[in-house]
Amino acid sequence: MKIGGLNKFSLSDFPGKVAAVVFTQGCNFRCPFCHNKSLLPLDVEDDLLITEDEFFAFLDSRSDLLDAVVISGGEPTIQPDLFAFLHRIRAMGFAVKLDTNGSKPEVLKEIIENRLVDHIAMDIKAPLHIYKRLAGKVSSCEGVPESIALISKSGIDHEFRTTVVEALLTPVDMREIRKLIPIRSTYRLQKFCPEHALDPALRKTTNMYLGDPLL
Repeated sequence: MKIGGLNKFSLSDFPGKVAAVVFTQGCNFRCPFCHNKSLLPLDVEDDLLITEDEFFAFLDSRSDLLDAVVISGGEPTIQPDLFAFLHRIRAMGFAVKLDTNGSKPEVLKEIIENRLVDHIAMDIKAPLHIYKRLAGKVSSCEGVPESIALISKSGIDHEFRTTVVEALLTPVDMREIRKLIPIRSTYRLQKFCPEHALDPALRKTTNMYLGDPLL
């Protein structure tokens, strides 16, 4: 597992849990509004990564203080050893939450079928017809509807979420995204933090649509 970062204590990333957040290195998207650009490259020098031994030693030392581990990124589902990583965390008694962009439904299917996580949060970037604009490198969004369906029917606690970037998403776009959300699923809007956006042109934009009553 390529680990690019670690937040050792969080009360906000896993509902109802005290969690550590581990950030996997590498992403298959290049969202222009991304604020974690250091986590995007898959191939980085080893001395910039946290080793699995270091991570699990940390977890062992906090077993009486933490309830859960959140696996975020980057994009965790592109990591070839994700399943073994999940198994090992669960074997230590921690609850697990997975953050994903939903681009790998085949990976999500195996995770769900084997009940390797307790909560899933999936980002929905945009209406399907403009997905490439919001996800950057992606050439197709075919996996997104399948991932939404898998997660919503999984019986696992979950939420879908969208980062509101007014320069890229109109209120009409936001209403189109809502149509993708299954009725019984939680949907949350995330505030766009422009200061460190991957695309410099977005670093001075605001969030006027976040409070639009039509959303």
